[in-house]
Amino acid sequence: MKRKPQLNGSNEICQSVERSLNDYFARLDGEPASNVYDMVIGHVEKAMLVCVMQRVGGNQTQAADMLGLNRNTLRTKLTKYKMI
Repeated sequence: MKRKPQLNGSNEICQSVERSLNDYFARLDGEPASNVYDMVIGHVEKAMLVCVMQRVGGNQTQAADMLGLNRNTLRTKLTKYKMI
């Protein structure tokens, strides 16, 4: 039996996204879905940025290191979500 990839010892993040998507599709009640990729990435990315920025007390250098991003890339994303 093949095991699913694990995130931080579990796959709770993946399961949470999957549950949310299933709820979203159920609420569409047969209407066609569109732009699902951008919707999911946008919501997940913003939530991740908020969480990380809180954890590092707003320090962008530490946040960039934690996320594995270049600091300029982080600033672009923070600007995109109106977080700076």
